[in-house]
Amino acid sequence: MQVKSHTMIPRRRLSILSFLTISCCFLSAERPARPNVVLLLADDLGWQDVKCYDLDAPTPMETPNIDALAKKGVLFRQGYSPAPTCAPTRCAIMSGRHPAVAQKTHVVGGNPPTPYNKLAHPIMDPWYSGRMKLEEVTIAEALQTNGYVSGHTGKWHMAIDHNAFPQPEDQGFAFTRHDLGESRGMRPHRLTGFATKAKSDPFQLDGDGFPKDQTTVDAIQFMQDHKAKPFFLYYAAWLVHTPIHSRSKELLEKYCRTLDVPYPTDPKGWPLEGQKNPYYCAMVEMFDHYVGQIIQYLEQTDDPRWLGHKLIENTYVMFTSDNGGMEKVPGEIITDNYPLDKGKINAKEGGVRVPFIIVGPQIKPNQESNVMVNGLDFYPTILKWTGTKKPKKQNLDGSDLSDLLLQNPKAAKLVKDKNGKPRNAMVWHFPHGVAQQSTVRLNGWKLIYNYMPKKPRLELYQLYENYPNPSKRTDIEEAKNLADKMPEKAEQMRKELFRRLDAMEASYPYRNPHFKHPLPHKDKVCQALENGREGAKVWARFKERGSKVVSGQIVYTLNGGHKSEEWYIAPARVEGDRLIGALPKGATHYVFNLVDEHNFLVSYPDMPDMMSGGNGRGKAKYSAKALKK
Repeated sequence: MQVKSHTMIPRRRLSILSFLTISCCFLSAERPARPNVVLLLADDLGWQDVKCYDLDAPTPMETPNIDALAKKGVLFRQGYSPAPTCAPTRCAIMSGRHPAVAQKTHVVGGNPPTPYNKLAHPIMDPWYSGRMKLEEVTIAEALQTNGYVSGHTGKWHMAIDHNAFPQPEDQGFAFTRHDLGESRGMRPHRLTGFATKAKSDPFQLDGDGFPKDQTTVDAIQFMQDHKAKPFFLYYAAWLVHTPIHSRSKELLEKYCRTLDVPYPTDPKGWPLEGQKNPYYCAMVEMFDHYVGQIIQYLEQTDDPRWLGHKLIENTYVMFTSDNGGMEKVPGEIITDNYPLDKGKINAKEGGVRVPFIIVGPQIKPNQESNVMVNGLDFYPTILKWTGTKKPKKQNLDGSDLSDLLLQNPKAAKLVKDKNGKPRNAMVWHFPHGVAQQSTVRLNGWKLIYNYMPKKPRLELYQLYENYPNPSKRTDIEEAKNLADKMPEKAEQMRKELFRRLDAMEASYPYRNPHFKHPLPHKDKVCQALENGREGAKVWARFKERGSKVVSGQIVYTLNGGHKSEEWYIAPARVEGDRLIGALPKGATHYVFNLVDEHNFLVSYPDMPDMMSGGNGRGKAKYSAKALKK
């Protein structure tokens, strides 16, 4: 006969205890090996537009959610965008490739090299790509091989226009939606049609009085739908890009009071200097609110992969902007990047220094860093966090920041370049528009090379003294050009700049032979005479007039006459008095470009300038002047 023990636990109690034991095991389980990643990218948000970046003159904009995010991890004071404009930065972040390497150095691209204005501009842009190349392996595609699901909401803009191929779904994103959200222009103007609390209002005000933003709604819905898997969210806000407006009348009124400016009665323009635009201030606070909604979702939502924990506990959040703040547009002053000089579309600090915040598992809170970092660093850092192998064919140009973040965010030596040495330099290449600059930062020094005549060829600034060691701010305003006082230092940095650009096979600008004012050797450019074709081989004959033709290229399109013409370059060689090359298969139209020893570019046939050519409304297409296959 079996004797019952006084210590025997009743079966029902045993089941309860077993459940509790098992539950505790689940609750104490280790963090899932594949963390989530959220990349928050603002559009045109300036370095001084966020409260936690206040330096010298305080910003009037209220950004409590971004400020709180910064307190959760590392705020970088010397964070940079890969380029001073939108599209090249976005392509660089997604591909990990420097804009100069990818030949995606400006926004639209894919046009024959022509000056913006033939008569007014002495320099013309080189050819640059209209899109991120399809063969680039994006962060999303890399993560896909490791079981991640990726989602994109908001702005894409990595092709010749917003809707052109390839789109996010073509490059690794399982979910994408481009809705303009709150950024959609107000009609008929920005003093009418404010958001209301009505349910029928597509911009219905929430409980805090902020308009609904579909981009943010879509981002949260993506996380909700895919939280059971490791996910990557690329939240590419349209804010705070133009059009400058506020759908919240209450916010607009608030900032009129804060700035002590009258409530606007004329919807056009804004004339006051500095951070005095109430529309823009309202936009920044709205954007902050939407960032807060995403962070709140992560903080309040249970993690189904890690029971007993919230999503935020196993999610890395990266926050930055695509370029510096846009200070003004024709007729309107938007913001001021002071103490930084210039803004978007310029490689001075105001155009490339941006807010840069990273938080996540095991990253200690309340840290600030003066180590220079770049949006190019996101790709290799994400690979490290997620345990994802680097795609074999993807040569990354940024640095892995994971050791810096976990060990000591103030130790610049922890950021290594491709050679395993501490990174001490960054390069920007922007041979476009009226800027026409290439730039290198080397430790605490910065050199700007200006291609435009009548500008100082070299500008040399000491931003910081003693960088990368604990350094002292010296001239982040870039107010004291030391090139003349320190010619040897300037020349050393110039050589280093072009050594790096040449290694990237960067494209350089050309001189414009049509410029109405004198330029040395302009009267000696060649004359193109005729062209011919033998099968796939095409040629143009020219006559030299004092300057030797040293190189050339063929510029061609596969869709001449279509709504969005896109032009590419093919190599060509100089043989005697001819430029000869092979016309790629499928080309519909083409142009010869001849370059002489003084870097003047002559097109044959002659192409219209950017003001009158291209794909914009009312513009003649380049194909109308080009040679037809």
